[in-house]
Amino acid sequence: MSSIATSNPPAIRRIAIVGAGTIGASWAALFLARGLAVVVSDPAADAEALTRARVQAAWPVLTELGHVLPGASAEALRFEPDLEAALAGVDFVQENAPEREDFKTALFARMDAALPAHVIVASSSSGLIMSRLQSQCRHASRFVIGHPFNPPHLIPLVEVVGGTQTSADTIDRCIAFYRSLGKYPIRLNKEVPGHIANRLQAALWREAIHLAAENVASVADIDAAVSQGPGLRWALFGPHMTFNLGGGAGGLANFMDHLLGPVQTWWDDLGAPEVTPELRQRLIEGVNAEAGQRSIADLVQARDAQLTALLKALQR
Repeated sequence: MSSIATSNPPAIRRIAIVGAGTIGASWAALFLARGLAVVVSDPAADAEALTRARVQAAWPVLTELGHVLPGASAEALRFEPDLEAALAGVDFVQENAPEREDFKTALFARMDAALPAHVIVASSSSGLIMSRLQSQCRHASRFVIGHPFNPPHLIPLVEVVGGTQTSADTIDRCIAFYRSLGKYPIRLNKEVPGHIANRLQAALWREAIHLAAENVASVADIDAAVSQGPGLRWALFGPHMTFNLGGGAGGLANFMDHLLGPVQTWWDDLGAPEVTPELRQRLIEGVNAEAGQRSIADLVQARDAQLTALLKALQR
């Protein structure tokens, strides 16, 4: 990783969001709520209307959580379909383009040519490797992964990891900026496909699919085994700290002394399912049955309302 630092970079006040969609619009809502100047760029014909609607939909929740600063306005969003015009004069870029390495690599080179060297470009990529994405850039040291969790205006986590050419200064500045927004940035010491949280999700989902494939339980009951069980604890502590508490006064050492053996046998028995067309259909039918009459919009509304209540409880 590069150690090149930018001397006295300007404060981050003007943000360009490249690629709208669900993630880009959610980022836009958060940045606007924190009083930043935001321009969104996306070539899709309906991108502006969808982005403005999504920002408006997020605003009441942001207000309820106390994240909207005095004077901040959802109406302050500016939309600019031309990429180079959108990048003019900004201090920070949050990129949310399609999750394709070739597409992002070309996009990064294009942005690199248009931006002053001090402007950080953070990618919301959910699993690509920054070292490859920045490979065609002259000022590669300012490119970094800033991967949020959906929806970014609610979920605090941001995973920050640089590529081989990313400077330590870029990572430090990026983390400080996210923290100033009320986010919870974590620093990855090395690049891995999928970063951390998505790898953990993937591991759990793989076993959930295996359990469904083996007809251990219904899709709905497998989901409930998480949402009505350990998922509630995970909102407070991660797996290591959870098992530290499980060890009682002796902590994690005591837990491992007594239960690591049984857990090892469970690890050895975990599945590696092949998602056949038939299994794929079973999963789809199972989750549709679980949803019942609730539409995707209904589920999103319920999720966000409960997330808001949970976040407010955690703020106490």
